[in-house]
Amino acid sequence: MANYTFNDIEQKWQKFWDDNKLFETTEFPDKQDKKYYVLEMFPYPSGRLHMGHVRNYTISDLITRYKKLQGYHVMHPIGWDSFGLPAENAAVKFKSHPQDWTLQNIANMKLQLKKMGFGYDWSRELATCKKDYYHWNQWIFLKFYEKGLAYRKKSVVNWCPDCVTVLANEQVDDGKCWRCEHDVIQKDLEQWFFRITDYKDALLEDQELIENGWGESILSMQKNWIGKSKGTNITFKMAHSEENIEVFTTRADTLMGATYVVLAPEHPIATALTSPSIKAFIKDVKKQSELERSTKGKKGVFTGKYAIHPITGEEIPIWLGNYVLASYGTGAVMAVPAHDQRDYDFAVQNQLPIKVVISSKNADFKLLDSAFEGKGFLINSGEFDALKSKDAIISITKKLITLGKGSFTTTYRLKDWLLSRQRYWGTPIPMIFCDSCGSVPVSELDLPIELPKNIEFTGGGDSPLKYVDEFVNVACPKCGQSAHRETDTMDTFVDSSWYFLRYCDSKNTELPFSKDKVDYWMPVDQYIGGAEHACMHLLYSRFFEKVFVDMGLIDKKAIEPFLNLLNQGMVIKDGAKMSKSKGNIVDPDEMLKKYGADALRLFVMFAAPVDKDLDWNEDGIEGGSRFLARLFRLVKEILARPLDKNKFLRKLEQVEHATIKKITEDMGNFSYNTTVATVMEAVNFLYKIKDNAPRTQLLGFLENLIIAISPFIPHLAEEIWQMLDKSGSIINAAWPKFDAKKAEKDTLEFVVQVNGKVRAKFEVDKDTEQLIIENLAFKEIKVQQHTTNKKIVKLIFVKNKLLNIVVK
Repeated sequence: MANYTFNDIEQKWQKFWDDNKLFETTEFPDKQDKKYYVLEMFPYPSGRLHMGHVRNYTISDLITRYKKLQGYHVMHPIGWDSFGLPAENAAVKFKSHPQDWTLQNIANMKLQLKKMGFGYDWSRELATCKKDYYHWNQWIFLKFYEKGLAYRKKSVVNWCPDCVTVLANEQVDDGKCWRCEHDVIQKDLEQWFFRITDYKDALLEDQELIENGWGESILSMQKNWIGKSKGTNITFKMAHSEENIEVFTTRADTLMGATYVVLAPEHPIATALTSPSIKAFIKDVKKQSELERSTKGKKGVFTGKYAIHPITGEEIPIWLGNYVLASYGTGAVMAVPAHDQRDYDFAVQNQLPIKVVISSKNADFKLLDSAFEGKGFLINSGEFDALKSKDAIISITKKLITLGKGSFTTTYRLKDWLLSRQRYWGTPIPMIFCDSCGSVPVSELDLPIELPKNIEFTGGGDSPLKYVDEFVNVACPKCGQSAHRETDTMDTFVDSSWYFLRYCDSKNTELPFSKDKVDYWMPVDQYIGGAEHACMHLLYSRFFEKVFVDMGLIDKKAIEPFLNLLNQGMVIKDGAKMSKSKGNIVDPDEMLKKYGADALRLFVMFAAPVDKDLDWNEDGIEGGSRFLARLFRLVKEILARPLDKNKFLRKLEQVEHATIKKITEDMGNFSYNTTVATVMEAVNFLYKIKDNAPRTQLLGFLENLIIAISPFIPHLAEEIWQMLDKSGSIINAAWPKFDAKKAEKDTLEFVVQVNGKVRAKFEVDKDTEQLIIENLAFKEIKVQQHTTNKKIVKLIFVKNKLLNIVVK
């Protein structure tokens, strides 16, 4: 081939990989220690790849190829997270069926992935919208139901008016929908939940199993989301009533400063109140998101009721406040305005009493214009005066226990996973409602419960499934009387909480996966995806894995699904993340036409460290394309050299071993940008030396260099491998070895100082004698300028390092 024609080369080798099924794999039980499971978070089939996809999938493909070269037995599957609201919205917009839209998008994106040269085991491909996958979602739901891990209750839920669906707590980001960024409101609905709180301690404790493979920031986010807090549960009896109000606090030392109690508007005591002003207040608060309630001004209303302070017996007023959330703690707080800023602001606004009970010193203390939230010594607290805060917490809690009005307790921020969604394009929940029998699970023999095709999309807030009589109306499995199906579908995060297990056995028709195959491949050795999934997909997947271990479906060694996690940075253009709404999208297909897949892959790995954001710059791809053409020419020129005999160049050997050593180290640390830089330096070196170096030695270096760069530019690497007259695919080659001693330079940089200041540097052989160094030093012009006509007092020589000439 005369010139580097990337189109011809890339099509040729993509066909070769497909025809020879080079990335298909199976289990080799006798090679368990060499198995390697690499996986990226599977894509939603939106229709087109974007540069974020390209970067993410290039990383995983690079790891796949590198591990194969190291002799590992690698599985690298791909599939489609293909249920979800966008398909339903498209159905409304384009008057099409979600399935048709989704499957067409999958076909388009699959073609794009192949054009990028990504090495997937396509024999394991799955799509969550197909019944051979969601059948097992339903089976898993029934198993959770049997164990009491799936249940239904009426609950205040997060509702996105724009997406017209319920959101889990984890899908609300700063009071906004995680998908469309619309403000989220609260709504009362009967919903299905997974009891993830049963595994809250395991999710915390098992972090130690992955702390070396995951970033600290992700584990911290999960830890904070689970929100384990140790404190005191306190009972405030309502005056003139048998009802009690339970509050949780980590600051029992401030109890003597509680001057009122505040309930969340959703608290059962609040909703039972009949005053028109209270009902109006509750109605207004429901229009606010949790973020607004927490940050945009505190509003409240007095209930006309009082609570009895558990120690003083004093009656203190009960208020409703928008800043108290039913989703956190008990939905009630003891208000200590002197020592909590939110309570302080509310008290000032409503002219409620403020009592100081903590002093930074063991003396009287007065507030200025804000709460004192620190710890210190108790004052105005009767028998607890002068105690330090940490001691008072224990003493006051023990007092409450004696009175039967409190206890030491631990609470968690984590709530059960709300999985009901009021939409069509998702997994039908396999439950039936009967007037006589209540909630009845569908028989496993009747799975899958298929989505009906004859559906009408209106864009309204109800699930379209409600209006399909043949789907809804069924006989009760228990009594045979008329009943109706659940019409909500499952949160799509259910699909992604176990797909990595299905890849291990994607064609199984009897079970979601076989234990033997999962035990062979799991856990995933390297997972790649965005940090934004820390408290959703990653947490849910860990939960599922632990349930499956308890069910005996998988071995305990896989109790954590992902051993190592790499969070790649975003792709930035014009100062913002690429997105359609910002109009800064770059179509990968355009780049493929102009520069080819190898140049694009090289750029996204060279332009920035993988865990940092990448600033888009098309000039960088063009530069990569020029480098590939230059590498191609170098190979041709070296091959055109005549054979030479009995020649050996030590410098060439040293650079070869040093290059392979550096690349090997950087590949192991995911330092792919510096790997590319090292290869470019090596190519520059070979260009300088090629006309005066032995051809055989040049070809040996070139062979190792091409193997090392092949994960980045697999198409051109295959072509050069063939040009070097190598048989088979470079994918099956062995990663080059290096000798650390041969990688060491025979020369070193020697420093010459005059009166302690550096005046010259030059290359010399190791262990060069002092006399030779002195002769070289005094030939340097700058040394001469600072020593001529001066008396040399002494020469300080440090072997292999420096010569300091002292003059006066």
